Amino acid sequence: MKTSTGHLHSLSQAGAARELLQLADQCVKCGLCLPHCPTFQQARQEADSPRGRIALVQGWLGGDLAMTPTLAGHLDGCLGCLNCQRVCPSEVAYGRIADQAKALRTATLPGPQRTFNRLALGALSSARLMGRFAWLLRLYRRLGLARLTELMRLDRLPALRPYHRMGTAMAAVARPIAARDPESPDGDLFLGCMGAAAEGRAVEATLKVAARLNLRLRIVSPDTCCGAMLRHNGLPAEADAQRDACVRIHGERPLVGLASACVAELRGDPALRDTRELCAFLDGLEWPESLRIRPDRRRVMVHEPCSHRNQLGGNAAVHRLLARIPGLAVTPMPSGQGCCGAAGTYLLQHPAMAEALLADLLAPVRLDAPDVIVTTNPGCALHLAAGVREAGLDIAVLHPVELIAAALDPEPWS
Repeated sequence: MKTSTGHLHSLSQAGAARELLQLADQCVKCGLCLPHCPTFQQARQEADSPRGRIALVQGWLGGDLAMTPTLAGHLDGCLGCLNCQRVCPSEVAYGRIADQAKALRTATLPGPQRTFNRLALGALSSARLMGRFAWLLRLYRRLGLARLTELMRLDRLPALRPYHRMGTAMAAVARPIAARDPESPDGDLFLGCMGAAAEGRAVEATLKVAARLNLRLRIVSPDTCCGAMLRHNGLPAEADAQRDACVRIHGERPLVGLASACVAELRGDPALRDTRELCAFLDGLEWPESLRIRPDRRRVMVHEPCSHRNQLGGNAAVHRLLARIPGLAVTPMPSGQGCCGAAGTYLLQHPAMAEALLADLLAPVRLDAPDVIVTTNPGCALHLAAGVREAGLDIAVLHPVELIAAALDPEPWS
């Protein structure tokens, strides 16, 4: 008996819906997650809380609620920060619930819309395309077009504002990154789709530090994408394909990543579960006694991305690494409502909420501004840099490795 493709697709969706309901039913609606949910703290609406969103998913899958734009808006308003999952006494897998619900909804979209989403996210996940886009952004800045956009107040237009903010911040840090394939490399440096575009300076700093520590790091250019943006936007098959490519390219070597969110996503594959976050990797090495580190008297605030806090077990290694720099005054950044609002593509899709969360995070910073803010995730760094610039604050936003690279003296002790 022949079975149509459409019927098989329906059966697959039905099985996914049953699995999703089983996950959602583990939530007992105790509400202990509410104080930890950034969007609930902002909106003060039950539908914008973790348990509220789970209830909406249950109502939708149970046939009691239609997938209206209002309902979709509440579900899409989730940042995916996983603060709720970290504190849940029932250990509800909220991240899986959110991703699988998004995948089911995406599968029901009209064909042209699914194709557009796939192409748009595919472009954002392409290291080659993002590298070319970064070149255009540098040109946009050098020719004064970014400044002209601001003078004409075009950056205030809601449709343009989030892209101008991120583009201006990205243009300042983007660098072309060449492939490196040293003999007998000690490991691969994972740049991902945004490495050259959003972390170019940090990659340069990493290579400088690696040279001083006698490390040989291989760089594949253009690199693959971890798949996180695709997964969190309802395209799990495409995300799996990206991560499978990472396994093929990097699976035989130790893998080190600069971006905490990428590291967290890569660790979801058994073949990549030992992927190291750069600061933890550097902190765990034995540094030569002859290595000289210049004093630095600046004040530094350490921002902890949600991915680092909730998926990698915290950023204590960042503090230990910075403690190697004599004179550096290091303090954690006040957490605000628990997320800066960047959250992958969220800052482009929900700019009002993203900016509200950033304003809350920067409020205490404006009262006692440090010299530097460090963070281990490029999306957070771009968002923070845009907010700092708009607030008129003279604060550098860097990856921690940039401070280490600047402090290393090329001459050993004599």
